[in-house]
Amino acid sequence: MTSTFSLESRRIMVTGANTGIGQGIAVAAARAGAQVLGVGRSSMEETEKLVEAQGASFTAISCDISDPAAASAMFDRAWEEHGPIDGLVNNAGIIRRVDAVDLTEADWDDVMDINLKTLFTLCQAFGRKLIASGRRGKIVNVASVLSFQGGIRVASYTTSKHGVLGLTRVLACEWAGKGINVNAVAPGYIETNNTEALRNDPDRSDSILARIPAGRWGRPEDIGDAAVFLLAPASDYMHGAVIPVDGGWLAR
Repeated sequence: MTSTFSLESRRIMVTGANTGIGQGIAVAAARAGAQVLGVGRSSMEETEKLVEAQGASFTAISCDISDPAAASAMFDRAWEEHGPIDGLVNNAGIIRRVDAVDLTEADWDDVMDINLKTLFTLCQAFGRKLIASGRRGKIVNVASVLSFQGGIRVASYTTSKHGVLGLTRVLACEWAGKGINVNAVAPGYIETNNTEALRNDPDRSDSILARIPAGRWGRPEDIGDAAVFLLAPASDYMHGAVIPVDGGWLAR
């Protein structure tokens, strides 16, 4: 009997799959049986090896998704060249840490373009394909604990992640009746490039750890398994939900 947590024979696209949370999600999806399409603008050789070690296939797709139009065209090409896609994980994102009074318009736009505008563009491209073909599909957006909080010195990032949560909910309302699940995971403080500056600051690192009930920074694989649940049949009746994976941060 096939497990309701299996992604066997499903084709899953993961953006930002070259490192960090995206890599963790790609490997977890492969472990669940998925065929993985990894999207990134840098080498995904390491992710490819990790995915293939799970006995799954990995297709690297090079694309600078800071350009929403290029991201949409990339999605359409991937659908035509590799076959229908069953799940989309919008993980790619950037952060700019600076006092709000010093945040430049360019930094604001860079964060918004990738974290929110391109995320919507890819959801839209996927939704159009699914609705036109009458197929079911699943979208998992990577939100953040800062979808619920303000944070410090991350005005553009926090705003974008609030937007991700709102967009997840509105698309779920529009598409649930069409067989498309749109949900999100909200990572807490995870060991990735985005948090390197915080982890290298002893005072900030200690203050963060002191608030996390689990007593440790999260790891990319912690997010990967949660994303697999939202991609698998086990979550078929979930629409517009967000799962915090934060070591208890939001419960504190």
